[in-house]
Amino acid sequence: MKDILLVVDMQNDFIDGALGTPEAISIVPQVVDKIHAFAGDIICTRDTHSETYLTTQEGKNLPVPHCIEGTPGWQLAPAIEEACQAKGAAILNKLTFGSRDLPSFLQETYPEGIASLHIIGLCTDICVISNALLLKAFFPEVPITVDSSCCAGVTPESHETALAAMKMCQIRIE
Repeated sequence: MKDILLVVDMQNDFIDGALGTPEAISIVPQVVDKIHAFAGDIICTRDTHSETYLTTQEGKNLPVPHCIEGTPGWQLAPAIEEACQAKGAAILNKLTFGSRDLPSFLQETYPEGIASLHIIGLCTDICVISNALLLKAFFPEVPITVDSSCCAGVTPESHETALAAMKMCQIRIE
């Protein structure tokens, strides 16, 4: 059984691009350190949209084009990309807040089971919480931990709200 680190959407558009924040910029060094220090397997997600993003429900609710596949904003931040490559991380593109492919990828890749899931990344209040709750539903007996020092939300307040919500759903917050 393996320990898994899920690095959610550490992409340029969420760090210092179209939807970037000072909080997102500030966590990059801790995320890089966490990736390098993690003893298990690493999986990264990339928020992935097409040129028709603004016509989607998400695009109508958040009319800021971001993470358009193939653009610089869609790429993982350079330091994150380098750390993930050094650790042989798998990368999954996801079209929705929660990765619909992640549970089956984990089940197929780790048929012997998963010892623990650790989640870091962006944004705490959208994609981190969506993936944490999705994983809790598929793997209810696997301990799930979110490292709050390696996450940032759309705002500091929504980050804290998301952490509290995950804690109530029996996801460990450190």
